[in-house]
Parts: sequence; C-alpha cells; structure tokens
Amino acid sequence: MRFVCPLIVVRDVKVSRAFYEEVLDQQVLHDHGENVIFEGGFAIHLMSHFQDLIGVAENDIAPRSNNAELYFEEDDLDGFLTRLKGMDSVNYVHEPIEQAWGQRAVRFYDPDMHIIEVGEPMESVVTRFLESGLSVEETARRTSMPEKFVRQCA
Repeated sequence: MRFVCPLIVVRDVKVSRAFYEEVLDQQVLHDHGENVIFEGGFAIHLMSHFQDLIGVAENDIAPRSNNAELYFEEDDLDGFLTRLKGMDSVNYVHEPIEQAWGQRAVRFYDPDMHIIEVGEPMESVVTRFLESGLSVEETARRTSMPEKFVRQCA
C-alpha cells in the first residue's frame, strides 16, 4: 500500500483551481472536472460529488474547521508576501510571523476556508542566521536543526 495524496473538498473547482494556480503557483497534473490533481501532491474535489461518494449531507462537511493545513515553502518569501499583499481576496489567519525556531511564515485561508501555510525553507533560515554572523553551533541551537544540517547549508 502507498499513500497517494491529501484531497480537500471545495465548493467550486474552477475558483479553487484558479486560487492554487494564481496565488500559490501550482501546476495541474490532471483535471478530471470534479477532481483536480496538482503536481505539488494534493488534490481538490467538488463538494457535491464528494458528498455523493461518501453519503453525507452538505452540512456534515465542516468549513473552516481549523484542524489541518496545506503547507508550502517559498524560497523568495519576501517577494511572495509582497505579491500576496496585492490580492484583496486573501483572508489571513495571521500576518507574517517568525516562529520560535526562526522560520518566517504566513497563514491564510483558501476560498473554502482551508488553512494554507507558506513558510521559508529551513535551508533559507539557516543561511540567513549564518549570514547574520551566528556560528554553526548557535544556528543549530536557534533553529533546532542538527549541526550536520547547518554545515550542509553553509
């Protein structure tokens, strides 16, 4: 057995597909109408069709459950945040923050209120700390990353 991908339920496939393509630069791998699979390794599925598949009412599919997120990484987080600011349709969970381990991230909702997190890769975090003058050991402590990983990023 192998895990294939997470699938999230959406009210309007066209709206959600456009969001993932335009906001998060995702490329479509397969478009089956009510089901779209992205190269990034996740899929969206039309709610009305999904309801039929699992035999539940629309009210049994909870929007904005805040119990999971799709996580993306962006090498140019500052550029992405600038682009995001120009999009009126973005509904933030929170503005950009720096996590305790030094990684910067932003969270917002997709059109169906699924949480999206976009963070900088840990390689970028480590590089930023090393370039700021922290030693390998200090960077490892600050980021909770193994010294071996930090040295590989140096």
